[in-house]
Amino acid sequence: MSLKNRFTEQDLARIKQAVQQAESKISGEIVPFIVEKSDAYTIATYRAAVLSAAIFFLGIIFIDRYIFIDRYIPDFEVYDPIFIFLIVLAGGILGAWLTAKIDVLQRVFISQEHFDRVTKQKAEAAFLQEEVFNTKQRTGILLFISFFEHEVIVMADKGISKVVEQKEWDGIVKTLIDKIKTGDAIGGLEACIARCGQLLLEKEFTITADDTNELKDDLRIQ
Repeated sequence: MSLKNRFTEQDLARIKQAVQQAESKISGEIVPFIVEKSDAYTIATYRAAVLSAAIFFLGIIFIDRYIFIDRYIPDFEVYDPIFIFLIVLAGGILGAWLTAKIDVLQRVFISQEHFDRVTKQKAEAAFLQEEVFNTKQRTGILLFISFFEHEVIVMADKGISKVVEQKEWDGIVKTLIDKIKTGDAIGGLEACIARCGQLLLEKEFTITADDTNELKDDLRIQ
């Protein structure tokens, strides 16, 4: 199931309403952004291909040393270089294909540090893509979720980040992660959007008479 199909029109409406309600009292802009994966992780495919090819090569050696296929198939020639090449190639292709198709296998070949780095880069790209920085008072907030990596990132523009402590964002991240774990990503987003609005009110980013809606209120899905 694609990421877009996970959310109903009602879900999307709930998020939009939550953003509108939060922004009705503040001068900030809140941008919820969800991706299935932050990267294709082709490095995992390459690593799996190499490992699988090596396993198949070792398998050939094991069969030759301990199984003696030639006793049962007299014409079988394990030392044929073309045969060895084709078997090892097939093993590498199989390993790469399985890893590209099965998320659990892909995670085996990627470190948490790599996940963190790639997800942060994707969130930064989303921040620029959605022009979260492009508000009059530099008061944009990006709520970024990457499902494959199980990562949540909150990025605030400098107008907000200079007066809001990191522990406040950490609390929002924890709330959203806890909700996602229970299968309630929409409820988690609603709660965190409301908390962002409340936080800006506490820091006196109140709405002004000339305030305009500078960024759209919809949930971005990629």
